[in-house]
Amino acid sequence: MTTMTEGSVREFKMPDVGEGLTEAEILKWYVQPGDTVTDGQVVCEVETAKAAVELPIPYDGVVRELHFPEGTTVDVGTSIIAVAVGDAAEESAGGSGQAPAGDTSGTAAAAPAPAPASADAQEPKPEGRQPVLVGYGVATSSTRRRPRKGPQSPAPQGPAAEASAASAAIQAEMNGHGTGPAALRDRPLAKPPVRKLAKDLGVDLATVTPTGPDGVITREDVHAAVASAQAPAPQEATAAPAPVAPAAPVPAPAVASYDTARETRVPVKGVRKATAAAMVGSAFTAPHVTEFVTVDVTRTMKLVEELKQDKEFTGLRVNPLLLIAKALLVAIKRNPDINASWDEANQEIVVKHYVNLGIAAATPRGLIVPNIKEAHAKTLPELARSLGELVSTAREGRTSPAAMQGGTVTITNVGVFGVDTGTPILNPGESAILAVGAIKLQPWVHKGKVKPRQVTTLALSFDHRLVDGELGSKVLADVAAVLEQPKRLLTWA
Repeated sequence: MTTMTEGSVREFKMPDVGEGLTEAEILKWYVQPGDTVTDGQVVCEVETAKAAVELPIPYDGVVRELHFPEGTTVDVGTSIIAVAVGDAAEESAGGSGQAPAGDTSGTAAAAPAPAPASADAQEPKPEGRQPVLVGYGVATSSTRRRPRKGPQSPAPQGPAAEASAASAAIQAEMNGHGTGPAALRDRPLAKPPVRKLAKDLGVDLATVTPTGPDGVITREDVHAAVASAQAPAPQEATAAPAPVAPAAPVPAPAVASYDTARETRVPVKGVRKATAAAMVGSAFTAPHVTEFVTVDVTRTMKLVEELKQDKEFTGLRVNPLLLIAKALLVAIKRNPDINASWDEANQEIVVKHYVNLGIAAATPRGLIVPNIKEAHAKTLPELARSLGELVSTAREGRTSPAAMQGGTVTITNVGVFGVDTGTPILNPGESAILAVGAIKLQPWVHKGKVKPRQVTTLALSFDHRLVDGELGSKVLADVAAVLEQPKRLLTWA
């Protein structure tokens, strides 16, 4: 999504990299103002409600401005980067000596800045680029432009030049290296997220001692100021030091409603936010039923070891999950009505004649459920290869939104955490989810004698609107039967 603006500057907007996504967080910028970019070059990485995605720029040019810093959540359709193309790109690269608003080089920075109305007046807002979409404000870039090379052109004259010079002077003072009023030069240095944190906690940044490089205030500094404000004052202290030239009484900083030394607040966004919303929606929309079965999987574990030695599986991941997945696919083939979804609008049950098998995966960004497309049509080696690729891609954070769409049934392997079983919540839009517990040696009656056997517990949750108790029980019993006697993979397939 791009927009051509005046002066051959293209605005690249946050695209909808999934289906129906409304926002994305900028995780990392790979370019800075002044950098040359080419068509197809990745300029940033963003995290949506489904996955982390790299965004390529669709044209050649020179980066004019990054509209948002890293860590900012931006609505889809909002411009995030301006790129100069054509003649404008040559000017941005140094062909023109005219300094734009916000540039601290040249004669513009020496122009006097307007004095604030009072000591506690709001921070001045530099003039410059206007909002690119109705209803959306634009944050001032915190990145300083690199010095221009080559001879400087004469400074423009007239009212427009004076306004530009004043704006540049204000920006220079905000960066802490201008020649304007001391009130601006003494403005605390902090990034926008830190300023927002201080505002939320009621902390005056002027009272915070910075510990960051070049005197920049960090999040830790703000939290330390809150903790200091909460600490009881010594009894011998009878008077507070007089504030420096106050124009009006300064209210005491508000105390946070929680103890930062004992609690940590983690913003819920991206994948975690989407997962939370989806699970709440699923739990209170689909009437869940969960059934359990404990099964002897000793023969399945022996087959896993044999397959590891088979040349057809050389270089492939072979584990119990592979055979559990195959067992579920066989059970679905024998009971196809389990592979369905509920159409609320038309009040219909939609039976799927294909299986996109979801595998729940825990990642640093939260729980995701990518799925193996057309899993029912894959051979065992093909299924092993797909499982291996799915897991490795998820762990590296490279799962695409498309890989998490269109699932029909899901497997969640809680056994890897040493858990015996659970009552899993359906992935939205699906009819069933199978939880696999830990496989452990347990005493088991085998051929009339109590022996140590490899045993696990399976739990199947299903949507009772479209799956009744009989159908759910048959599917779970068939999965257990295959795992108890793996030869059924041949007789039932």
